[in-house]
Amino acid sequence: MTAFADKEPSRAEIDALPGAALLEFGSPWCGYCRRAQPLVEASLAAHPGVRHIKVHDASGRRLGRSFGVKLWPTLVFLKDGQELARLVRPGDSSTIVEALAKIA
Repeated sequence: MTAFADKEPSRAEIDALPGAALLEFGSPWCGYCRRAQPLVEASLAAHPGVRHIKVHDASGRRLGRSFGVKLWPTLVFLKDGQELARLVRPGDSSTIVEALAKIA
């Protein structure tokens, strides 16, 4: 299981990411986030080239606000720094797999 990043990346760093990336906004104590983890991990297993960045989001955190995150987990699917898909509180792996297909 991927751990939350110790340091939140800047928006400029995210916008400059090459290739496919999944930004996962959430919190380690969030029940919705914990419930979604097996779905996210299983979906990512088929896409080893996708960079997975878990961002510990909270009030006042700039990156989450710049993406308009309101609920956790919010999954933002990026290709070369551009958002191509977004899922909020995914309930099944099929929606995650569909979103990953857009960036992989």
